[in-house]
Amino acid sequence: MKIFTAIVERDTDTNLYVGYVPGFSGAHSQGETLDELRDNLREVIEMLLEDHKVELNTEFVGTEQIVIH
Repeated sequence: MKIFTAIVERDTDTNLYVGYVPGFSGAHSQGETLDELRDNLREVIEMLLEDHKVELNTEFVGTEQIVIH
């Protein structure tokens, strides 16, 4: 079992959820619900893993809030 961390945002223009795996070229997708996005990302990641030996270029650390005055 491999675990990948995805960044998820909601596009306010389309109301779609958009997700990608940092450092994993091509690992991105979208969906109308979070469940659909998760399934779509899983499918994309599985296809990419079948096609290539994948080495992530980054490691997810966390998120930060930046305050601007």
